[in-house]
Amino acid sequence: MKNRAEELEGQKAVLFGRVSEGGLRQRKAGGHEVHRDQVLTTQVGLQIPVGLTFEDWERAGRQLSGILNSSSWWLGDWLVYGKDHYVDRYQRGIRAAGLQYQTLRNYAWVSRRFEFHRRRAALSFQHHAELASMPVDEQELWLDKAERLKWTTKQLRSAIRVERKGDPRCEEEEADATRRLAVPDSRLQWWHKAAAQLGSDLDQWVLSTLDEAAEHVLKGAAGRAALTD
Repeated sequence: MKNRAEELEGQKAVLFGRVSEGGLRQRKAGGHEVHRDQVLTTQVGLQIPVGLTFEDWERAGRQLSGILNSSSWWLGDWLVYGKDHYVDRYQRGIRAAGLQYQTLRNYAWVSRRFEFHRRRAALSFQHHAELASMPVDEQELWLDKAERLKWTTKQLRSAIRVERKGDPRCEEEEADATRRLAVPDSRLQWWHKAAAQLGSDLDQWVLSTLDEAAEHVLKGAAGRAALTD
């Protein structure tokens, strides 16, 4: 049976930080050399060397953030492809990968709303998620603003709310939506808890869930109609 050190040794996947030919090195068990300015990833966490400089720590954070943002797009595109090509088997693939379907569904919803060429590398996946329910022309306007002004997701969300408050049509629509979607506080808290569990905003989670339900119902209705024709 492998001991803990051997297990961790086999889990090393990615190195973060500069590779310095003349840098100080640490020799690990098994003969592997690890630079002192490198952060090592494993399946169960990060191995951060003692004495890591702030600059290298900061660089590793930027790289990790980039991977996290990219992985949302990757997983969303992966599910979209599976649903489009393996209608009767993609759920099995999700289970085999050990992924949560609800989280993937949120990612897939955003991925479908933004074709590959419309995605902005300078903006995060969450920036795009904030705009996913809008028409394409509005999405482009807000993406342009967020990219030009270097807005955070929170700043983008705030700017959208400010503009909507100044538009009487939006206020009327929001009031109407509030009346139509009035639910007990206990249920709202329950929904908030579910969305938080999946790392999603409530609005995004509700929209993606309703979209998925509508798609399922409409496809079922279309299939029944085809059988009766």
